[in-house]
Amino acid sequence: METNWLGIASAFATFFGVWIGHVSVRKIEREVECIWIPSTIAILFGLGLLLVSFLTSNLILSTICGILAVTLFWDALELAIRQPNRIKRGHAPANPNNPRHSRILATYPNATTIDWLDRDPRGIPYTKEELNSLMERSA
Repeated sequence: METNWLGIASAFATFFGVWIGHVSVRKIEREVECIWIPSTIAILFGLGLLLVSFLTSNLILSTICGILAVTLFWDALELAIRQPNRIKRGHAPANPNNPRHSRILATYPNATTIDWLDRDPRGIPYTKEELNSLMERSA
């Protein structure tokens, strides 16, 4: 009986693609002033991987490239649209040293520099008073 490595290869490609994409989107969106450049690069790399996926005869390589291509397309969407909207709503922290984020902080009252993920989880929701206290401590 021959071992089929396609499942494990696609699982690892998915896990690492999503993991690296998540971390990269947060970091790139926080630091880069002109967000269309990394979004375009992600789309171009995604197109390149998609082309490799179509042209290779190796099923495992084709699967890995296809998964990573779609992940890069999703990351481009996250960079260009979704992550800036999270910052405007205050769901992700703004970087006051980034001119683009400074404009967001000045225009959108819900935008904040607080990283809500950088706290100890406790298993129950925070009250408004506790959230205000967290905001005051970070200001």
